[in-house]
Amino acid sequence: MRFLKYGQNVLQRCQQLSQRPNSHFVPIVRCSSSKARDAARALKPGDTINGYTVQKVTEVPEFFMTTVMLQHDKTGAQHMHAAREDDNNAFSVMFRTTPMDSTGVPHILEHTVLCGSQQFPVRDPFFKMLSRSLATFMNAMTAYDWTMYPFSTQNPQDFQNLLSVYLDAAFKPLIRELDFCQEGWRLEHIDPKNPETPLTFKGVVYNEMKGVYSSSQNLFSTAALNKLMPSHTYGVNYGGDPKHIPDLTWEQLKAFHASHYHPSNAKFFTYGNFPVDNHLDYIGKYLQGFERSSVDTTVPNEPRWSAPQQHSIKCPPDPMAPDQSKQTTVAVSFLLSDITDTYEKFVQQIACSLLTDGETAPFYNSLLAANIGSDYAPITGYQGNTKEASYAVGLQGIKESDVEKVTQIIDQTLEQVIQEGFDPTRIEAVLHSIELGQKHQTSNFGFHLAIGVSSPWNHDGDPVEMIKVNEMVERFRKDLAANPRFLQDRVQQNLKNNPHRLTLTMSPDAEYLAKQEAEEKERLGKKVAVLTDQDRKKIRDRGLKLLQKQMEQEDLSILPSLKVADIDKKVKKEIVEKSTLSGVPVQYSKQPTNGVTYFRMVASLPDLPDDVLPLVPLFCSVITSIGAGGHDYRWMSQQQELYTGGMSASTQVTSHHTQENHIQKGVTFSSYCLERNLNKLLELWTLVFNSPDFSDKDRLTTLIRMGASDLAASVPHSGHGYAMAHAAATLTPAAALTELFGGMTQVSLMKKIAEMPDLSQVVQQLQKIASAVLNKNNIRVAVNATPEAMPDTLKQVEAFVNALPGQPESKPVYEPGRAPKGEGACTQFELPFSVNYVGQSVPTVPYTHPDRPVLTVLGTLLSRMFLHREIREKGGAYGSGATGGDGVFTFFSYRDPQSTQTLKVFEDSVQWAVGNSFTDEELEQAKISVFQAIDKPVTPGSQGMRLFMDDLGDDLRQAYRDSLFAVSRDDIVRVAKTYLQDSSRPKGTCCLGPANPAFQGDSQWSVVKEQ
Repeated sequence: MRFLKYGQNVLQRCQQLSQRPNSHFVPIVRCSSSKARDAARALKPGDTINGYTVQKVTEVPEFFMTTVMLQHDKTGAQHMHAAREDDNNAFSVMFRTTPMDSTGVPHILEHTVLCGSQQFPVRDPFFKMLSRSLATFMNAMTAYDWTMYPFSTQNPQDFQNLLSVYLDAAFKPLIRELDFCQEGWRLEHIDPKNPETPLTFKGVVYNEMKGVYSSSQNLFSTAALNKLMPSHTYGVNYGGDPKHIPDLTWEQLKAFHASHYHPSNAKFFTYGNFPVDNHLDYIGKYLQGFERSSVDTTVPNEPRWSAPQQHSIKCPPDPMAPDQSKQTTVAVSFLLSDITDTYEKFVQQIACSLLTDGETAPFYNSLLAANIGSDYAPITGYQGNTKEASYAVGLQGIKESDVEKVTQIIDQTLEQVIQEGFDPTRIEAVLHSIELGQKHQTSNFGFHLAIGVSSPWNHDGDPVEMIKVNEMVERFRKDLAANPRFLQDRVQQNLKNNPHRLTLTMSPDAEYLAKQEAEEKERLGKKVAVLTDQDRKKIRDRGLKLLQKQMEQEDLSILPSLKVADIDKKVKKEIVEKSTLSGVPVQYSKQPTNGVTYFRMVASLPDLPDDVLPLVPLFCSVITSIGAGGHDYRWMSQQQELYTGGMSASTQVTSHHTQENHIQKGVTFSSYCLERNLNKLLELWTLVFNSPDFSDKDRLTTLIRMGASDLAASVPHSGHGYAMAHAAATLTPAAALTELFGGMTQVSLMKKIAEMPDLSQVVQQLQKIASAVLNKNNIRVAVNATPEAMPDTLKQVEAFVNALPGQPESKPVYEPGRAPKGEGACTQFELPFSVNYVGQSVPTVPYTHPDRPVLTVLGTLLSRMFLHREIREKGGAYGSGATGGDGVFTFFSYRDPQSTQTLKVFEDSVQWAVGNSFTDEELEQAKISVFQAIDKPVTPGSQGMRLFMDDLGDDLRQAYRDSLFAVSRDDIVRVAKTYLQDSSRPKGTCCLGPANPAFQGDSQWSVVKEQ
């Protein structure tokens, strides 16, 4: 389940539908006609089908799609079907949910409806379907004013299975009191079996939101929304404030469901090439038991202010901040127009993007390049996911005394834009990104389409109009040609002259967490003080009853499920060819990329000095963002925006599939562009490789501060990832290097570098990395393009290779890695969090070892069948799991109120597996989950990447697949004993969280206090 935050930018949502990271996708046949689209076209407004009336049929050529809008005659439920030749079909049902307090009622309801329904009265059928389905996506999510339940799958039977579970969960949930107590909040003894232990607050959402409130960025984003639109639902915290969550009652939760989760308040969405009449038949029959409801959930427009307002809030200090004296954040927010005005929304997105995005943006130059702060404030940009949109701009990481200076710069910059306008080249760059976004194929398009249209449609806007991008671009060009000041007028009207303006300041309070803990203790004390003996007995009995319920064996046969026998025995082969151009290995794949060329390179890293190697991630983050070839960074940035979909570099660390402790370490360079712009893209890469310019110290200072700030902010959001990386760091060479490049070591290093007054030494180290990497000595290239474009593409790539310095060498890609320091360690990073993130790792085996597939299945088995129940349901953590990949087996938990108890659960899970305590059905479900993960289809632009990046060819993947099918109960027990139970094997453990006396008093633990 996901909780969406204010400040998660939906800028240019239309083109972002096609710009998500690739992971799974079926190549789309690019033709004007298809069975799915022809069936949709056959429908006409006024037609009736399965209890629905067709309202509108629309062609959306930019996305090769035909949409049908319908209404359910009896209930008024709306339905959007998007017919497209895509096997990865999607569904969602969305409700407008408008809480009027901060008890988190829509968020807790989202969790609770997934705990059992009338047709499927088992504990958490939603989670259990994860192991019974080949879904390419399953989730549920709560936003400011809507709650959505989406899924996607390629399998028709799987689609029907999931549809039946989703509909019953949404419309006919049981909403049992114990489920509310488990998922929302409850008073319970610390040890439910021991009534002598103190009472405390528990609950999954309660602990999740304590974790959310541990992040200063979340505090700021929440306050910005609440203060800018205070009069109705946006004035409260829809996800729940831990201060107010205990005010919610079970009766209130049920009442909210009755009023909001009704077909008359629902919007259904289906997508893909499955027949629309099948969807309507099933959903329509399900809805026949409902009558039309007159409950009004409309969100009124915010009353407009006659004068700007200012507010300030406090936050906990961040020990990871690059400069402890600069921890204030300030942003100026403006309330804009209703998001149902599609064209106005589009224009505002363009104007706001021009103001803020990219190194040539006015606010980038006046705020970031001036090095007043570390980065933009977290809500900076256009926000179009509330009924009325907003735009904000500001800085974080500033001195408190600089607040007024920042607000003055904001006003001055707006005035300058109004007077001078925007560079026409930058406007063309934005329009280019829209064109490229329509052609760039992404993973799970259907799900992203559902998200993309959700907010305007939720407020009764036309969801189809907002994805008809070509019409809006054409109208925009005409308006701009007719009035060259078109955008300047918008900036003046919407921002400069807008009195509905909020200035929000956030500064640290050293006593913040202590005050929060004291307030929680006081709230708990007040709850406990009024308890009668009968209340206490009820709490004890309920705690024991919940514990008993969580341990009950259920009859899961009522849940629909696919079988392992339904899964294809053969891998989907990757269509690639290999060649050598001027001595450099090139892999190319002819694919239906829709006129987009994908160009990647990997440069192997030679042995670097110990003081240089840790700076490789910094090198990657700056190398495409600095000047090159005599051009400054602004020119380079603008060229990238005009001609590419972005150019980036990242670290590459991979264990060899067979040779233990052999690793590949390198830098991956990634990019894509329209076919017509490949020459421009390669010219830019030539400049980067031949003449990077590290001399602009101000530019490096800006990038370093931004990087350090981003890393520090990522710790509370991804704490379990950092815990897992640190736990494994002493076990294998690959894990050690991975942690060095992206773990807590890197966070601390970037903080240190950001504090340096003189970057001369850092520049020298970056130049050493550039000399080692930016050549053709040890690079390999991968290109994906259309068959028609490939011959010319390879000619251009060869010319590019010839222009690079160096001489191709024939060194092996994988070499013995450095042995990690020590063998297992226990480390706690003491941080100002209210919850924990725990990781524990043991070394295992490489990809081709016979035990590796067994370990993969074991990880899923433990995650689904043991850890979820013990750590989430019983322990109240937001999540947990185990994974058996890349030479280590790792347990983890996140947003976890426990730490030492969680480590005990990890041990117990091993005994559960060793004791053969699982069923054949559970093993089968674990296998299905593994195949679900590895069988997600691949985009045309990512075809062949498993071979290119990890040297995993079809034969190796087929052997691995065969072994997965063959995993037996005996295999699971054996590997659990061999790798997890054997106490002689080294083990790494890490916890990120608040001070813990249990760790401080244990000689096995090292406690790191970040400061």
